[in-house]
Amino acid sequence: MQPTLFHTQQWTVSRLTFYLRKLLEEDEILQDVWVQGEISNLSRPASGHVYFTLKDQSAALKCVMWKTSAARLNLPLQNGMAVEVHGKIGIYEVSGQYQLYADQIRSVGEGALYQEFLRLRSMLEAEGLFAPERKRPIPVFPHTIGIVTSATGAALRDMLNTLRRRMPLVRVILAPSPVQGAEAPPALVNAIEVLNLQFPDVILLARGGGSIEDLWAFNDERVVRAVAASRVPIICGVGHETDFTLSDFAADLRAPTPTAAAELATQITIIDLRAELQSYQSRLSASTLNLLAEKRALLSSLVSQLRYVSPDRRIQSERQRVDELARRAHSSLVHHFQLQSSHVKGLQKRLEALNPLAVLARGYAVVTRKDDSSVVSHVHQAEQGKQIQVRVSDGQFDAEIVNHQS
Repeated sequence: MQPTLFHTQQWTVSRLTFYLRKLLEEDEILQDVWVQGEISNLSRPASGHVYFTLKDQSAALKCVMWKTSAARLNLPLQNGMAVEVHGKIGIYEVSGQYQLYADQIRSVGEGALYQEFLRLRSMLEAEGLFAPERKRPIPVFPHTIGIVTSATGAALRDMLNTLRRRMPLVRVILAPSPVQGAEAPPALVNAIEVLNLQFPDVILLARGGGSIEDLWAFNDERVVRAVAASRVPIICGVGHETDFTLSDFAADLRAPTPTAAAELATQITIIDLRAELQSYQSRLSASTLNLLAEKRALLSSLVSQLRYVSPDRRIQSERQRVDELARRAHSSLVHHFQLQSSHVKGLQKRLEALNPLAVLARGYAVVTRKDDSSVVSHVHQAEQGKQIQVRVSDGQFDAEIVNHQS
């Protein structure tokens, strides 16, 4: 019987390290762990990544948090701080050491707060405080904005600067309140109720970022119920974009930051109003010009109609008719005069032809008796010794008959 030969597999360091890394990364438990310990050897190089060691009394674990996760970190890290770190276990092959790739860090005790957060959220959600149908629309153009926040915090300054820049016409009512600590919840509730009595168009409930303990006042059941019961729409802008509180769920609108809350409250800015006013001015000018043009055309038409029926137009027409009749009368009169003149001239020629003076001009004379002015046309009328008158072409003279022959 041949002896069995056992061949031990030979590994390279790289292959073995890769194999171990694969084993760790395929373990679902090790890819979603929370590890509690104390921070030591904290390092923040220029790359933006965070390196530290997590240790307890008997062991240490290397940790790294990449720049993208570190940028969302609200907790100021320092050596000696007791924390809970979430991430996945892997192997850094270059040095062959296993380490925790962290994506979240919270103070020790946040775990219990988070459990309380989940319990409250479940209870209040079951009551319908977070129902979408309860959300009221935010006024597009608020005249008065109420603000609930710390009077000395940067959040108030940021919101006021944003409101002043976007809508300087808006009236702001501040209801100051502490936003952190045991006195914060009742103060926040009172501030919301005070603003509700002054009837602003919208309320901004805001504060800057912080740890879950810092923001816990906005998870307080009293505050959440006050937000839900507000008669005025509320925009909640608490913390940074990654922070969520129960007041966010109860509010009519959530903003990722206090500045964003002020922006959401002023959907229409002063620039929009100026642009809209300019648009209205342009439309008004165009409408006015069009109306004037229409009225001018209508007026011109009415003037034309008025001129057509105007007595002045009729008078002018009659004047023209009179001028025309006068011209025709004058022409007719002239023509008639010319005809009569021609007729008179004809009669004159005929008269001249019969005029005795014309005969006298040819050497004849007219003899009349001086005693009775009768014309001597026969010899027997000329008695000897009678006085007669003789008319020739250029005058007359007296004569006496001394002899006559029959």
